[in-house]
Amino acid sequence: MAALRFFYIDVNVTGAHLTAIGRTLLARASDDRPALLFGDRTWSYRELVAEGERRAALFDSLRDAGRPPHIGVLLNNVPDYLFWLVAGAISRGVVVGINSTYRGSQLAQLIDHTDCQILVTSTDLTHLLDGAEHGIPADRVLIVDTPEHQEALAAVTVPAERAEPDDDDLYLLIFTSGSTGLPKAVRCTQGRIGRTGAHVSGIAQLTEADVIYAPLPFFHAASLFTGWSSAVHTGIPIATRAKFSTSGTFGDLRDFGATVMTYTGKVLNYILTTPESPADAELPLRLAVGNEASEADIKTFARRFDCQVRDSYGSTEGVIIVRRDPSMPSGALGIANDSVKVLDPDTGAECPRATFDADHRVTNLDVAVGEIVETEPASGFEGYYGNEAATRERFRDGAYWSGDLAYRDAEGWLYFAGRTNDWLRVDGENFSAGPVESILARHPAVRSVAVYAVPDDPVGDRVMAAVELHPDGTFDPAEFDRFLAEQPDLGPKWRPAFVRVDDDLPKLSSLKIDKKQLRRDAWHAEQVVWRPDRSADLRPITDEDRDHLDPLLERSRP
Repeated sequence: MAALRFFYIDVNVTGAHLTAIGRTLLARASDDRPALLFGDRTWSYRELVAEGERRAALFDSLRDAGRPPHIGVLLNNVPDYLFWLVAGAISRGVVVGINSTYRGSQLAQLIDHTDCQILVTSTDLTHLLDGAEHGIPADRVLIVDTPEHQEALAAVTVPAERAEPDDDDLYLLIFTSGSTGLPKAVRCTQGRIGRTGAHVSGIAQLTEADVIYAPLPFFHAASLFTGWSSAVHTGIPIATRAKFSTSGTFGDLRDFGATVMTYTGKVLNYILTTPESPADAELPLRLAVGNEASEADIKTFARRFDCQVRDSYGSTEGVIIVRRDPSMPSGALGIANDSVKVLDPDTGAECPRATFDADHRVTNLDVAVGEIVETEPASGFEGYYGNEAATRERFRDGAYWSGDLAYRDAEGWLYFAGRTNDWLRVDGENFSAGPVESILARHPAVRSVAVYAVPDDPVGDRVMAAVELHPDGTFDPAEFDRFLAEQPDLGPKWRPAFVRVDDDLPKLSSLKIDKKQLRRDAWHAEQVVWRPDRSADLRPITDEDRDHLDPLLERSRP
């Protein structure tokens, strides 16, 4: 991961200072410039605001004034998602992006925890609600692609005026990725997303000639913060498709004339698996803005598509800034302000700087790795909805604890070391997954890798790695063992005891690898090799092996 610093540039829409995104949208209610591109359709800002007004009026007719004005949206990236984003913004409602990767009771919990009064969905997604016993009455579940919904919209009366949205009005509840437990709902006010739009517009140097392409779902921060907010702020169109498609991205960029694309690292990774063509550099794309791409993918994507890639370190909570710099060492995350520290989460003391041996292997990871902490937080994170305990966990003793692990070298460069839940303890040695993943990713056949803990006998962990292969990649256990032996910075405790091999590992909505699912699957995936003891070679696991190991899983469950 690398970093991009966002800075604020005050760009006015009508000469008055407009920060709340609802005020910006209302100021564009007579603007006939393109606002949304989808398929072969184009909506102007005038049309976009009008569609939002109708939906806001429909919500007004259904809502209980005594309850929070929360609108659950369970949709793919269809135009109605944008219409409801507008509706929430101009009516001071709160749009709750319901993550469509959840099922059953967990999906119901997302809906109920966030106090949704209505749920907006479509016929192709209603099956997700089977077995999800949420508390929204059937007449408050709006299915956007039905005649009944269109009739309801046609019957509403749009009010002549509304109370003007305020910067402090809650606007979005955005779920974190949920790699551990159920995701938490991050609060985002109208002012925060309005300011973010100005930040991105400035750093990306957006003009009226630009078109932003957002391939990720609109319940994801990349599409909302980097894409939607900056498009509205600048008054330019945002383009999307219902679902991300690796091959479809090329046609979309060309057909929409997209000059800027938002991403997470896996989006770039998937695009780069397609065969290279001289036509790639002829696409109108000038800039890709996102986070968590690998160093190799950043360089390859920029060369192949003749564009700039600005990669950032960040999270949905958005407090800490880490800056990428051309002079930084290979593998570094970047550098941050002096107020950003790497602290021991148990003692609160600053961790010692990492030291390296002749092979550039960190010799003191046991004490150098700590949590990235902003000790002087000034802005950004506005808390979790309905979860004060989680909010207090993030803000402790006047500091913001990110939940991300890192270590720092003598020059101050930060190196990412995983999440706080990515600690492993093998034979009494504590280490994090991040450095191990970086080493395994060097294998030429490996497209993506995740490292995580599975239980050992009688206590502690064993290292398990899940590798996703390139389309033409092959996996040979003996060759992989030779590769591991050749890595000078792979500690003996870091060597995987289990390796899961897959063409397509389970993903979250952001296309990040779903480690929660991987831990749950453990050694029960289809293609797993393992070493019965630390001196053994990797070999395929058998059903008898699984039967022998399964009691460890039972004992490790809470």
